[in-house]
Amino acid sequence: MVAEVQSGMIVGLGTGRTASRGVLALARRVKQEKLSIRCVPTSHATETLARAYQIPLLDFAMEEEVDFLFDGADEVDPNLRMIKGAGGAMIRERIVAYAAKRRVYMVTESKMVHRLGQRATLPVGVLAFGLASTRASLRRLGLNGVVRRTLDGHLFLTDNGCLIVDVSLDDPTMNLEELAMQIDRIPGVVDHGLFLTEADEVVVQTNDGRIERLTRPAQEAEAQSLSRG
Repeated sequence: MVAEVQSGMIVGLGTGRTASRGVLALARRVKQEKLSIRCVPTSHATETLARAYQIPLLDFAMEEEVDFLFDGADEVDPNLRMIKGAGGAMIRERIVAYAAKRRVYMVTESKMVHRLGQRATLPVGVLAFGLASTRASLRRLGLNGVVRRTLDGHLFLTDNGCLIVDVSLDDPTMNLEELAMQIDRIPGVVDHGLFLTEADEVVVQTNDGRIERLTRPAQEAEAQSLSRG
């Protein structure tokens, strides 16, 4: 997943178990090959891991673009649409993905599904202010769920101080593109886990240990790149 990284690049570091494996692999390359790179972590957890392995980091507030992003996903459908956010980092993950010239996601075969929501819930990052009203707006879209809590029962907060409502995608006929736009229109929503166009390539580790690469068609990828400016 990190084989494409070259000296001089700004690299986005994803969040989660799969992304952490990528961070460790990148750390080995930095040490062994003396790669000169700078990296943007998508969460405090990833930042802590990267610092522990002496991966050079930068302040993303001062940078416009990222050359390469690697990350994981909770579900991927045949059109390379994804659900992300099990780790609660989808807000920063989307910001970095939007700024990245190339975006590669790695998943195990178990994460490949016929339709999104088949196994995973959809995380929706919301403000605490107006929570009940925001949840009512989600229910009007057919999205019922619960506010995420930690294992000790406290409210889960993202790195940006948002709550997460984990909702179910029970209707297999939902138009995901339209649903994403409707969620975006709710004032109390900061972001959500529908990543419908972000993946340029998905690397799948199969149950028998093989690696399969699923690539977005070139024309579609070019159109999405242009839409990001």
